[in-house]
Amino acid sequence: MSLEHAILVSLLERPASGYELARRFDRSIGRFWTATHQQIYRVLKRMEADAWITAEEVGQDGLPDKKVWSATPTGRAALVTWLRAPVQPEAVRHELAVKIRGAAFDDADGRAALVAEVERYRADHEATLAGYLTGERRDFPDPDALDAQGALQHVVLRGGIAYERMVLAWLDDVLATLRNLDPPNRKATP
Repeated sequence: MSLEHAILVSLLERPASGYELARRFDRSIGRFWTATHQQIYRVLKRMEADAWITAEEVGQDGLPDKKVWSATPTGRAALVTWLRAPVQPEAVRHELAVKIRGAAFDDADGRAALVAEVERYRADHEATLAGYLTGERRDFPDPDALDAQGALQHVVLRGGIAYERMVLAWLDDVLATLRNLDPPNRKATP
């Protein structure tokens, strides 16, 4: 997947200025695809050069005019081509998982430091889950009344919620395992 495809989906959902698009990435699209504001603006220029999007100048009271981007028929066709292409399973690279496996070659002090790192990592995922649940209550108060676009947005969010819950359960298991390796009254092996 490229950032271009994520932007096309977003612009087909609703035209937006670069700033609005970046905020949308921060708030919702960022659940499954992250991009910096600079990356978004750079890609918007490339997409405009490729005729995938077009901009309309919109005046603002007391502010400079802004460009509101929309997908063109060429951009929609590019998205449809991508939508119909097979998806390859993603290769997972998980640095924390390697550290957890590597903890077998460290001592109790090193494993204690790893416990602190896993706890920090867990807090990050707990905050992400809380944000997803807040967004779900805000954006999907009546799931039974959703149109196709809303239903598909909601199912992606539910996937994010399920993923975060799975990660939290796994991290709880990791913490229990690490703490069981070095209980306070267990003698260290030479």
